[in-house]
Amino acid sequence: MSPSRGTAVAIALLSAALAIAGCGLGPGAGVGEVSLTVTRDYGAEPVLARSTEEVTESDTVMRLLDRRAEISTRYSGDFVEGIEGLDADRDGGRSWDWLYYVNGVEASVGAADYELRGGEAIWWDYRDWSAALRVPAVVGSWPQPFRDGYEGRPRPTAVACLGGGSACAAVRSRLESAGASLVDGSTDGAIRVLVGPWARVRWDRTAAQLEDGPQESGVFADFEPRSGGYRLVGLDEGGGEAREFGPGAGLVAATRRFGAAPIWIVSGARPAGVRAAARLLGAAALHDRYAIATEGGEKTPLPIR
Repeated sequence: MSPSRGTAVAIALLSAALAIAGCGLGPGAGVGEVSLTVTRDYGAEPVLARSTEEVTESDTVMRLLDRRAEISTRYSGDFVEGIEGLDADRDGGRSWDWLYYVNGVEASVGAADYELRGGEAIWWDYRDWSAALRVPAVVGSWPQPFRDGYEGRPRPTAVACLGGGSACAAVRSRLESAGASLVDGSTDGAIRVLVGPWARVRWDRTAAQLEDGPQESGVFADFEPRSGGYRLVGLDEGGGEAREFGPGAGLVAATRRFGAAPIWIVSGARPAGVRAAARLLGAAALHDRYAIATEGGEKTPLPIR
C-alpha cells in the first residue's frame, strides 16, 4: 500500500470512529426542547418568551440566551449585564440585576457554566434585590421542578400532609397530572410539598424561614400571630408589609435551605385557606410568579408592587 493510500485509509477510519463515538467537531447532538422566559420586576412584566428545539449538548444557558435575545455581558462574558436594552443599575442604595432560574430553582453557577441537558424551563428576571439577594426557589415554572427535577437530575416528590385534610388529596392529584413521581415522605432528596395550616407547617425548619423575612426565605410573605392564630401578610419589594389578608387566605410559595432540596408550601391561616391554595397549583395561576396568595377567589402575586 502506498503512503498516500495508507494516509487516506487512516483518515477515513479515524473519521468513522469519531462519528460512532459522537465526538464530531460540530456542536453535538440535539438534547430536546428548552423554554426561555424573560421578565422584569418579579415576573410582573413580560419581556420575551421563546421555546426552541435547536439546543445541543454543547449549549449553555448563556449561549441559548445570546441566540434568542440582545444581551450585554460583564466579567469577560461570564455574567449578564443587560437583556433587550435593560441593564443592571444602582440608585439610592437599591440594586437591580438580571437573575435566573432553571426549573424553578435558583442557579448555583453562572449562566456561561450551566450546561443544558434538554427539557429545562429557563427564567430570567430583572429585579430589585435590595431586600432579598437570594430567592432560592420560585413557583412560576410549574410544572417544574416536579416534572423533570432540577440541577440536571430528575427528583421524586413527597407530599407532607400536615393537617391539610382534603387539600392533601387535591395537591397529590395536581402533582401527578403535572408528571411528578410521588414517593413516601421519608425519601432522601425528594422535593417536599408541605400542605396544612401555618400553625403546623411552621414547625418545619425550612418553612420557618418565612418568619425571618425574605432575606432568609426569598418569600415576600409572612404569617403573623393574631388573636390565638395567624394571619397571612403580603410584603412589598422592599420587604415591608403591604397587605394583611383575611383569615381565609392561602399561600403557595417555594424556598430552600442551604443545598437541600427545595420545598413548596401550600398553606393558610385556616383550613379554608389551605384548600384555596391547593386550587392554585397549575400554570394558569403560577406562571411567572415568585409566590402567590389567594383570598375570595382573588389571586395576588408576591411581592406586592
